[in-house]
Amino acid sequence: MAELIDGKSVAEDVVRRVKALVAELAEKGGRQPGLAVVIVGEDPASQVYVASKSRTAKECGFHSVQHTLPVETSEPDLLKIIGQLNADPAINGILVQLPLPGHIDAGKVIQTIAPEKDVDGFHFINVGKLGTGELETAFVPCTPAGSMLLIERVRGKDLSGLNAVVVGRSNIVGKPMANLLLAANCTVTIAHSRTRDLPALAGTADILVAAVGRPEMVRGDWVKPGATVIDVGINRIAAPEKGEGKTRLVGDVEFAEAAKAAGAITPVPGGVGPMTIAMLMANTLASAYLAAGLKRPSF
Repeated sequence: MAELIDGKSVAEDVVRRVKALVAELAEKGGRQPGLAVVIVGEDPASQVYVASKSRTAKECGFHSVQHTLPVETSEPDLLKIIGQLNADPAINGILVQLPLPGHIDAGKVIQTIAPEKDVDGFHFINVGKLGTGELETAFVPCTPAGSMLLIERVRGKDLSGLNAVVVGRSNIVGKPMANLLLAANCTVTIAHSRTRDLPALAGTADILVAAVGRPEMVRGDWVKPGATVIDVGINRIAAPEKGEGKTRLVGDVEFAEAAKAAGAITPVPGGVGPMTIAMLMANTLASAYLAAGLKRPSF
């Protein structure tokens, strides 16, 4: 059976290091890192995510601000708040919780955030920096950044000579994941819904990243023996064995099958998921270090 990659444990390590580095930043004369989270509307899942992010920020010793706005908030009013946060030296990271209500242009909102405070890594400036290998000042989207850290725990930082296949081409996970793997000297293929003979292609991967949002799509016979498998998917499916109307969480990988072939694999839940908030804290800390004229810490 494959080694289980414990994302919860790694995320706890990241948060512990962030706390220590906040103290170091204060010793060097830097400001307390500040994270502002903006949520529009009352989507229950978003409320849970935002509460978790704010709670972790406070745990890390950050100055934590939350703007909870009614669903009818206009786009100009939201952009005004972002402008105020851009100008506030006490704020290093700005996160606008998605999805936004339909009357607000999410793309416009994201591009209004100052690139140096875009700790979600979605601004075109940060996308471009990542794509050109400018990782010292780029902010990388948190889920692929966390996935990369899990890969490094298994394979090390230099992935020279390894084949990586990323199944999924989203701007949030697939494309930035591919760029991170390229920067680590992998040979990278991005696969997607139009890819021919996807199982055979996946079978060439020393590192296989699944980020398609389709429950248990990647089967065990797709996995090269000894491969590192990173399952980014979080899908809720029916679980009649638990009772009528019950559900359970699964990834994009059929775990029981894949674990028989893989060398190491992330579970769902408990794999990539916990890393996302941890890397948001790491990005906010990095922004504070850069604002103080200091080199960003590595994780």
